[in-house]
Amino acid sequence: MSKVIYDKDGKPCRTCNSLLDFQAASGKVPKDKKLATPRRKDCPPDVNEIGRSSWTFLHSVAATYPETPSSEQQTDLRTFLRLFSKFYPCWYCGEDFEKYQVKNEPSVESQEKFGKWLCDAHNEVNVKLGKPKFDCNLWQQRWKDGWKDGSCD
Repeated sequence: MSKVIYDKDGKPCRTCNSLLDFQAASGKVPKDKKLATPRRKDCPPDVNEIGRSSWTFLHSVAATYPETPSSEQQTDLRTFLRLFSKFYPCWYCGEDFEKYQVKNEPSVESQEKFGKWLCDAHNEVNVKLGKPKFDCNLWQQRWKDGWKDGSCD
């Protein structure tokens, strides 16, 4: 039996449950449960699409965050992360990110610390979804500078 995520109004959360993606991400959807009709490209985004886009955005923020941010920039980033989790389209994921921030206060003292903190947060989600962890020592190559082999040039 698959887990259904309900919205705060008691109805199944469309964003969280779209196309069984919540379960598919963890490899728990049997082959006979796959949809017969291919998903159109102009449908509302599902949880996987929102997640990928959100991580790309957040890692890009880390890559452009000042190397030595002012106290105001640090406060603004903490506020942004708190609000981001509150307004995240999948409330289940947003609450999970909010809990992560309570357990692991965002490290916003420098670009390096924030990039690694965010990578660790992303890895925690990857583990929950059964995905491999990313080597957080490589976050700047992946999201800021490009790979050393020049493949991003």
